[in-house]
Amino acid sequence: MNSLKTVLLLGLLSGLLLAGGQALGGRDGLVISLFLAVLMNFFSYFFSEKIAILSSGAQRVSPTEHPEIWARIAPMTKRLCERMGLPMPKLWVIPEHAPNAFATGRNPKHSSVAVTVGLLELMNDREVEAVISHELGHILNRDILISSIAATVGAAITFLARSVMFFGGRRDDEENHGNFLGGLAMVILAPIAAMLIQMAISRTREYGADAAAAKYMGSPEPMISALRRLDSFARQIPMDVSPTSAHMYIIQPLTGGSLMRLFSTHPSTEQRIAHLQRLR
Repeated sequence: MNSLKTVLLLGLLSGLLLAGGQALGGRDGLVISLFLAVLMNFFSYFFSEKIAILSSGAQRVSPTEHPEIWARIAPMTKRLCERMGLPMPKLWVIPEHAPNAFATGRNPKHSSVAVTVGLLELMNDREVEAVISHELGHILNRDILISSIAATVGAAITFLARSVMFFGGRRDDEENHGNFLGGLAMVILAPIAAMLIQMAISRTREYGADAAAAKYMGSPEPMISALRRLDSFARQIPMDVSPTSAHMYIIQPLTGGSLMRLFSTHPSTEQRIAHLQRLR
């Protein structure tokens, strides 16, 4: 069901891009939209991992770099990878006191899992293992690629709308008046609709990664415990990250007041726990 929802949402997002391109620029706009989407997806596919690691300030974890962290998380990561049939990802630590984690990479062979210092300090081994299994679930389900596609198509829609604001839309004399209102609506509403669809895709993939964690941990209880602990500490130790990378983290890392659910990259902790409890 999660996969079906994701396919439908991606299709809706792509359709919005193509419809917007045609409404704003006719056939030329449609071609430009297609080219823009392909170009941005290509860039995102190959460089999203490096961008995510650099923007988070993560440091490599290996037998020689942060060996004490390696000794703690590498065995559990290797054990989970064997269960999931995944290659071992690169491991990273983020110098942040807020407990959090994310996975990135274009495919299982080129993937990374990053955890914060706060996660290792404030959570027990079983909870840390549940968090890592959740991140590996994203890698297993190819969620990083799906999220990258959604983000780049959404960015293409926004770029297209802003370009029309500065350079104008289609100039066909016979259709100019009939398409003015439609083009104006696309300029205003298309970026908002694209953002809402992108957020919905992100929320759907979080449920899938939670379910994978429950499956490969053998029980949903460790993931439930980890989510409760993460939610509790997130309220006490806020973590500021770029809005463009917020969707990657296991729990919403942005500070400030609570966001409307439609504009959130994550389901609420209560909703996620309720889904996990059904797996018992």
